[in-house]
Amino acid sequence: MVAISRTGWLVVAIAIVLFGSGALFAADVGTSSPDPVEFDDTVQVGLSLEEQFALEDDVKLPRAQVFYSKYSYVVGYQGVERFVDERAQSTHTERFGYPLAVYVSDYSAVDVSLTDDGYPVADETPPWIDAESAWFVAGSDARSPAGETVVAFSDRDDAEAFAETHGGEVLAWDDVLEAEFDVDDAEVVRDRLDDRLAEADETGERAETLRDRPVSTVVGEDTETIQAAVDAAPANTTVVVPAGRYDERVEIDKPLTLAGEGDATIAGPGWGTVVTATADRTAVTGFDITGVGDETAGTDTVPDHGPEDREDRGEGWDEELTDHYAGGDAGVAIVGGAEGLVADVIIRTPSNGVLLHESPDTVVRNVTVDGAEISREGRAGVNAIHSAAVIEDSTIRDGRDGIYTHESQDIVIRNNTIVGNRLGVHLMHTSDAVIAGNEFREQDTTGIYVMTGPERIAIVNNTIRDTETGIIPDSDDSYIASNVVEGTRIGIQQNTAASVIEHNVIAGNAVGIDERSVLPTNRIVRNDFVGNRDHVTSSNGPLRIWSQDGVGNYWQGATTLSDTGERPPAYSPTDSVHERLHLTDGTAMLARAPALEAVSGFEGMVPGLRTGAVTDSAPTCEPNNPERLERTAWADQAWTCE
Repeated sequence: MVAISRTGWLVVAIAIVLFGSGALFAADVGTSSPDPVEFDDTVQVGLSLEEQFALEDDVKLPRAQVFYSKYSYVVGYQGVERFVDERAQSTHTERFGYPLAVYVSDYSAVDVSLTDDGYPVADETPPWIDAESAWFVAGSDARSPAGETVVAFSDRDDAEAFAETHGGEVLAWDDVLEAEFDVDDAEVVRDRLDDRLAEADETGERAETLRDRPVSTVVGEDTETIQAAVDAAPANTTVVVPAGRYDERVEIDKPLTLAGEGDATIAGPGWGTVVTATADRTAVTGFDITGVGDETAGTDTVPDHGPEDREDRGEGWDEELTDHYAGGDAGVAIVGGAEGLVADVIIRTPSNGVLLHESPDTVVRNVTVDGAEISREGRAGVNAIHSAAVIEDSTIRDGRDGIYTHESQDIVIRNNTIVGNRLGVHLMHTSDAVIAGNEFREQDTTGIYVMTGPERIAIVNNTIRDTETGIIPDSDDSYIASNVVEGTRIGIQQNTAASVIEHNVIAGNAVGIDERSVLPTNRIVRNDFVGNRDHVTSSNGPLRIWSQDGVGNYWQGATTLSDTGERPPAYSPTDSVHERLHLTDGTAMLARAPALEAVSGFEGMVPGLRTGAVTDSAPTCEPNNPERLERTAWADQAWTCE
């Protein structure tokens, strides 16, 4: 056996970490004063706010970059306040180590002013300055799209002049580190959830008033066709459509309620959209709709979505994408009409069921959509483009995407049943969404797929079963809580950052969580892992610690490590021995062997040797969510420490 000294182990560990760094800048932990790097070469916490919010080129938001003792990459923060908030987390030092160097944007080197929104603008990008030598203006009128922001200056006179013009106080670095800032993070998403759902209730109540308009026209009595009745009806009245089959397409260009009575069917000709509304406060209620056209898109070419090609999108990219996704046929389409209602409607469609385009505060309620028999040939049960809608209490079956969104910030998707689609809910470029209380079954690929890196998504109280992958939450600052994920190949494909993942039951999956995040900034606690073949799999990356303030998760198998009936010792679901505790008899005795405990303790001191590992320093003796676990087939396998 070749003996390796403690120093030798450290060198080997650093070499392993740095060798696979790829295009990202790897910090040299042996350098006491590393030079700053290009911000694009950092691992970033938060999105590029300029891109996400389509800010003008002269907007130069404050940033920070940090070199850590235990983390091999340089971390880029969207704002000094973001770094201060992350640093205050109880396990921050354990995950990252100590800051070796902190650099911030220096606004003394540029001519800075503020827009009407408070965004800092300058003729060039501010250079970097060591944070310890900078002066900071906090509490000023300066803002980023995420809220208040701190502006740094190398010259104190410049900082005082900025504060005199724009308000705030001048602070030294040590004072900034002790300050508290309002950061729009995952905890804010959690705290605002009840308010968001209450706001959706109010939107729904407002939409329901559209049913109360006075009747002006009755088809069959006043006119022969629905279209003639719509044309004749005064605005803000109701057109009643008695039971029967109506072979036509309908266009509504005024605030109107179109209400079917009994078995009223609108049968389109098999091409185009059957009912199109282009006015605010339009309601379509009480119909069966058939004969929808099979055009699933407005253009054949799909503009690129991915973050890797954002620089190549160019002007008009969003318009091209909108033309593609919003140009298909639908059973009901509301285009450019706010505060509408589509309710109590059954749609059979080879393309879209309900299409919303530029139609904020529209409510889709108690709608049933039966899509194409082959999911890849359809489009979406509900397709929301630039539409902060409320989609609730609906059933969507056999489509390409159950619910698809693009740039529909603040959308609420709740209490729906989504079965047999390619994807259940598919979010694109949509921040601040709420996905709550839905039931997903038998999707071809994924239950909930959040793509293109939005922020502040709430995914709560959903049940996802019998799907290839349960949840892929590619979003930062998100709140993923109280979900049941059962019977999937991968329960959660975890690649978020700065998110809270808590109170979920992850049971009976081939893999509970596939951990892919490069940044160890998520708080993953109070979840229950039962009946999974592998509770967690993990890619190469930093040590991830899934406990906080003495609270961890419940792991089937970890309880066998407890000799006293009290809380078991630290558990690592990615450890070659621990990962088999719930599968193989006798593994617990091996895990408690002194030699293995010594190796685990040594590896914990040398972060390079724990690359790719997940550890829970405070696993619980009993499930954290017993009522939720009882809804699965695996509750009887949740062993306690006793």
